[in-house]
Amino acid sequence: MHGNKQHLQKDFFLYNASRARSKTYINMREVSQRFRLPPSEYVIVPSTYEPHQEGEFILRVFSEKRNLSEEVENTISVDRPVKKKKPKPIIFVSDRANSNRELGVDQESEEGKDKASPDKREKSPQPRPGNTDQESEEEHRFHDIFKQIAGDDMEICADELKNVLNAVVNKHKDLKTQGFTLESCRSMIALMDTDGSGRLNLQEFHHLWKKIKAWQKIFKHYDTDQSGTINSHEMRNAVNDAGFHLNSQLYNIITMRYADRHMNIDFDSFICCFVRLEGMFRAFNAFDKDGDGIIKLSVLEWLQLTMYA
Repeated sequence: MHGNKQHLQKDFFLYNASRARSKTYINMREVSQRFRLPPSEYVIVPSTYEPHQEGEFILRVFSEKRNLSEEVENTISVDRPVKKKKPKPIIFVSDRANSNRELGVDQESEEGKDKASPDKREKSPQPRPGNTDQESEEEHRFHDIFKQIAGDDMEICADELKNVLNAVVNKHKDLKTQGFTLESCRSMIALMDTDGSGRLNLQEFHHLWKKIKAWQKIFKHYDTDQSGTINSHEMRNAVNDAGFHLNSQLYNIITMRYADRHMNIDFDSFICCFVRLEGMFRAFNAFDKDGDGIIKLSVLEWLQLTMYA
C-alpha cells in the first residue's frame, strides 16, 4: 500500500479489519480517542454519523517521531490517448472565446490508426467474428436512422439526436433505461459541435456514438443487478475507469448533481455526467496553453464556455 494515493476500493475494507476505532459511534460534535499502535502505515477514515453527508474535520495525530501524512486523491487529471503524429488542429465551440486557441481531439488518434500501413494491419490481431457482425449491424442501424432523421442537410439538432440515440439504445434489452432527455442531448451536441452550428453531422455523431458505447460498457459493468442504476460508490469507480481522476470534493459534487434521493444514478444521468466531464476537461486544456493547470478568463470567455456546455 506504500505510495498508493488512490481511493481505496470497497473490497479493501471488506478484507482488512480495522486496527482501532471509536468505542462509541454516536452523533456528537467532538469525538476523542487515544490509541497506541505499533509503527506501520495506516489509513485514517473520518466519517459523518449519517451516510452521504458533508462534514468538516479537524484531525490531530500525535506521534513520538516525525511522520509523513497526506490526503489521497489530491491530483485532478484525465487520461488521453498518446498521439504519435501531430494531429490536425480543430477549433471547438467551447474554445471559440479565442479562435487562435486550437486543440486536437482523441478522434485524431483513431484516424491515425486507420491510416496504418497494410503490413501493420496484417500483423494486428483480428476481432472475433461475432463481435464484428454485431458492431457492423449496429453501425448500419444508426447510419440508416441518422439518414432518415437528418434529411437532406445530413445534420441533426438536439431533438433529432434524442430520437436517433433512443432508437438505438432501446434495442439493447439488457440495458434498463427510459432513454436520453433533451437536456442530455443538448450537452452532447455542445461536446461534439466543432463548427458552432448547434447541430451534428454524421462524422461528429459517429465519434459521439463511439464514446457513448465505451461509457455504456462501464455502466453495465457496475450495474450488476440490471436495475438501470448504480450507486454513488460505484460511480466513483466508474468515473475512474473512464479516465477521469478527481478528488473527493468533486466526487461529492457529482453525487449531489446527478444522483437521486436514494443516491443512485441512472443511465441518462451517468452519460450526461461523462459528457460534461469530457467537455470541461477539453475546454480547460484548450485554454491552458502552458500546461501549468491554471487559466485566466474574461467574463465573456467564462460565459461562452459555461453557457454552451
